[in-house]
Amino acid sequence: MTTLASPLLSLPGAVPGEGPDEAVAAHYGDLFREQRALAEGRGFVDLSHRGVVAVTGPERLSWLHLLLTQHVSELPAGLATEALILSANGHIEHALYLVDDGDTVWAHVEPGTQEALIAYLESMKFFYRVEVADRTADFAVVHLPAGSIAEPGKELVVRETAHGRDVFLPRADLEAFAAAHGPAAGLLAYEALRVEAHRPRLGLETDHRTIPHELGWIGTAVHLQKGCYRGQETVARVHNLGKPPRRLVFLHLDGSDVVLPPHGAPLRLKADGPEGRQLGFVTTSVRHHELGPIALGLLKRNVPVDAELLAGTTAAAQEVVVEP
Repeated sequence: MTTLASPLLSLPGAVPGEGPDEAVAAHYGDLFREQRALAEGRGFVDLSHRGVVAVTGPERLSWLHLLLTQHVSELPAGLATEALILSANGHIEHALYLVDDGDTVWAHVEPGTQEALIAYLESMKFFYRVEVADRTADFAVVHLPAGSIAEPGKELVVRETAHGRDVFLPRADLEAFAAAHGPAAGLLAYEALRVEAHRPRLGLETDHRTIPHELGWIGTAVHLQKGCYRGQETVARVHNLGKPPRRLVFLHLDGSDVVLPPHGAPLRLKADGPEGRQLGFVTTSVRHHELGPIALGLLKRNVPVDAELLAGTTAAAQEVVVEP
């Protein structure tokens, strides 16, 4: 697993992140100021720890179309999309955030996952005229928030979505970009806005048995009318005949607790107390500049939508993200 430490960790006030985000700054000394700047369309986020994968060749889109959950065979140049790679049983293995620039499909993925992704893609090349490359050492990803008027440079590859722009730039230019597009905001600010928007993240909202329906990835990363891909049978069966066993929920946490419940903290009915039966787990918990402490969690589908919960030992009120 390869991740590259960001040179922006040398900026004043930079505090390294933890876990998969340890190679970039969690914050630069003022978490809520950084969040407010992003919410107002100012500054940028260093995502240079994420893996960068490039696919070239005249058959790149038709080939990827066979492997991904998303419809990409006729993806217009410059149009951003996201896609998953599933196991044969429909469990999520990879999440790709991609764009085609007319010559190359660029994708960024979770830190350290690019090597396993590339190994799978290489095993599926067969006779197709495509080339897959790990460009993580050469290119970094930075995020400009929605509403930003910053001009990243016309020569750069940009993924533009409703949540902002992801820019692929030469890693050697990262410090110059930071100087021109500050203030820098850390991963904690970015994650707080991600949780507010109910957007799942591979490795946090997922475990070894997560299927796309549980996280609301149907529609944004899964196309239900495209042709065959690995795991499609599970996607179609759950969509047409059944219900996912779990559902993503948004949690408002009791603000009187000093410590946030960590990833994996059990979710239980508040009425049953901290020794009650576990019904799910916290996936991401953050402090939001307006909403206070909030979280995402995976909960058993049949838990009532109005049930009050305990996230670890912290009282939590749920909002529905994925309908039961």
